[in-house]
Amino acid sequence: MSNIPAGKTNSIALTEGPNRAAARSYLRGVGFSKEDLHKPIIGIANTWTEIGPCNFHLRKVAEAVKQGIREAGGTPMEFNTVTISDGITMGTEGMKASLISREVIADSIELVTRGNSFDGLVVIAGCDKNMPAAIMALARVNIPGLMLYGGSIAPGKLAKADGSSEEITILKVFEAIGSHAAGKINDDELEAVEAAACPGPGACGGQFTANTMAMAGEFLGISPMEITGVPAMSPDKHSASVQAGRDVMELVRKGIKPRDILTRDAIDNAIAAVAASGGSTNAVLHLMAIAHELNIDLTLEDFDRISEATPFICDLSPGGKYAAKDYQEAGGSRVLAERLIARGALKDIPTVSGKSLFAEAQTAKETPGQVVIHQWSDPLKPTGGLVILRGNLAPEGGVIKVAGLERDYHSGPARVFDSEDLCFAAVEAGKIKPNDVCVIRYEGPKGGPGMREMLAVTAAIKGIPELSETVALLTDGRFSGATRGFMIGHVAPEAQVGGPLAAVREGDTITIDIKKRTLNLEVSDEEIAARLKDFKPREIPYKRGVFAKYAKSVGSASNGAVTD
Repeated sequence: MSNIPAGKTNSIALTEGPNRAAARSYLRGVGFSKEDLHKPIIGIANTWTEIGPCNFHLRKVAEAVKQGIREAGGTPMEFNTVTISDGITMGTEGMKASLISREVIADSIELVTRGNSFDGLVVIAGCDKNMPAAIMALARVNIPGLMLYGGSIAPGKLAKADGSSEEITILKVFEAIGSHAAGKINDDELEAVEAAACPGPGACGGQFTANTMAMAGEFLGISPMEITGVPAMSPDKHSASVQAGRDVMELVRKGIKPRDILTRDAIDNAIAAVAASGGSTNAVLHLMAIAHELNIDLTLEDFDRISEATPFICDLSPGGKYAAKDYQEAGGSRVLAERLIARGALKDIPTVSGKSLFAEAQTAKETPGQVVIHQWSDPLKPTGGLVILRGNLAPEGGVIKVAGLERDYHSGPARVFDSEDLCFAAVEAGKIKPNDVCVIRYEGPKGGPGMREMLAVTAAIKGIPELSETVALLTDGRFSGATRGFMIGHVAPEAQVGGPLAAVREGDTITIDIKKRTLNLEVSDEEIAARLKDFKPREIPYKRGVFAKYAKSVGSASNGAVTD
């Protein structure tokens, strides 16, 4: 025991001493040597799947991480966890599994990590829910570790009639579906967009939820800055992943744990970065859940306060023009951190790279003439990309992303749908008219269950020119990070628990005022109460299994939709 190497702490109980011979025998049976088992053992939680591009390449990433760990004196042990592709399941029952998977992924990583007494942990994540799940698991097990992002996809290239090409992301496909339904494009044009949008592995290319949460990981300090932003198919991906393996070994030797890094200051830093970059509304849900794991008191008002004080300066899709690879090429998160520090919008924190956040920013290399990350003197908007609304329709709050949004007020008649599918069918059938307010309810955490994203319907609306700038939509469900337009999500309390959304009737006037931060049904509070007097929740169709367990245990979206 006197020769135990530095950093081998937890795994001593699993691999050291005569009474652990049986355990060692099992591990030697799969290829680990006596020497391997005497080193610090590092778990590699891999969200690899061949179902979709976001996580398809992560076996190669894991091999590079393992190389770095071995070179730095550790023994990696890789295991898998589940993942759900939001984009593939969008608009189907399968989308209900997406947010539920966040809890299942975090639980599974916790189980394998505790079960195997790892000394350190690297979670390799590539899609929307597995990144917050990774951070939640790291916070729970609190052993030295980090989250490594698999990287964004390259933009697709859509050929144009004049012989040139247009760079596109998956958002173009979803919006083309709406244009096709409205007769604006034909089958061949839709096929051309479909074939071009995803040229290979990597997560959705705009500042959608995956890239938003990857950036949040950098500003939380739990993901190595710059390494995180290397695109999936970049020639630099291998060396960046090897470095992440070396980084985790330094954390192990020094005994630096996630809770030493994931502080309240770190959470506020992440919110500021999301606000400045026009990030996904899902960041609200996920950062609330991460804060919950850390016993940090975080409220929706904190998001509104920080966003109000932080101008929107990153010209990233869907609110702007550029993709994640353009952000990285411009200088990436080190440049954004440099900007935010100059404004006094960040606090210095430790990070998993071994440098403080401010020290990382000091190494920023901004590409001359880059147009993606603006200066404070030239913001895209004077305030950040997230706004929290409250009112008699949302006593616990609702969230709207205002990055790229030109309007700040809408008042119109409610078109009420008790599922996303019914609203999408109405859009495709041409039944939604300018000035309508589409209300999609019973899609919340409990009511869905699973709080589906609404990209299929919101993109279809954006793909119809006469509706694109004239319709509002609100839901107790969620939106994809690719959603743009006058769309309010996370409305709470949800309809399933008797929230005011359950009282809305066809034709009621709904008013949204972003400047006043209000979302109101234009009927009296007494009338709302009378409508809800005999309210009964809808029957959840799932009687057994994970969907049923989730519906019984999940809380409000206003608290992150957590299950404990």
